Amino acid sequence: MANHVFYSFRRCPYAMRARLALAVGGVPYELREVRLSNKPSELLTISAKGTVPVLQTADGVVIGESLAIMRWALEDRDPQGWLLRDDPTLIATNDGMFKRELDRYKYPARHGSAPAWHRDNGLRFLQELEARIAVAGQLCGAVQGLADAAIMPFVRQFAGVDQDWFAAQPLPCLKAWLAKHIASELFARIMYRVAPWSPGDTPTIVAGSLHD
Repeated sequence: MANHVFYSFRRCPYAMRARLALAVGGVPYELREVRLSNKPSELLTISAKGTVPVLQTADGVVIGESLAIMRWALEDRDPQGWLLRDDPTLIATNDGMFKRELDRYKYPARHGSAPAWHRDNGLRFLQELEARIAVAGQLCGAVQGLADAAIMPFVRQFAGVDQDWFAAQPLPCLKAWLAKHIASELFARIMYRVAPWSPGDTPTIVAGSLHD
């Protein structure tokens, strides 16, 4: 029986959130880690844009957007009820405004940007998250859901640009939320290291169950 094939890059926040949902949904797959400077032709054949993540299902369907992969992974099996705790508007702000500011803060030379200005713009979104988390502990209630998993990898990346600056910000609820997610068994499970994939390699099969 053919495997689902998942093209990923370990540190990419889009790929992280897709891997989180695949793990929670119990979806087994063949992991193909991509070297972004040398993308395999197999990836480019099924996805002309060549960005990760990309999932090719066992029946040949190609899903090339991380949120679509997340929702597909939880469609048939959602044991933690992640789909009940979704917020498309908040995620769209993360993927739009916040990601734009994050890129210009983290990579100022690439964008010709003033990093402190973009950092401060991004902080406004973090303050919005802080207010939401302060209410119940997570972004959509007391229990982690799809919105948390979709946004957390980007907050993690933002916090890592200047850790001393982030530590000095008055965001106690957000910091605790981020630390808890990073320290979780689930996050550890999806952050394993594998060598970049090449044709002919022995397949790296990721088990479907969190406890396999």
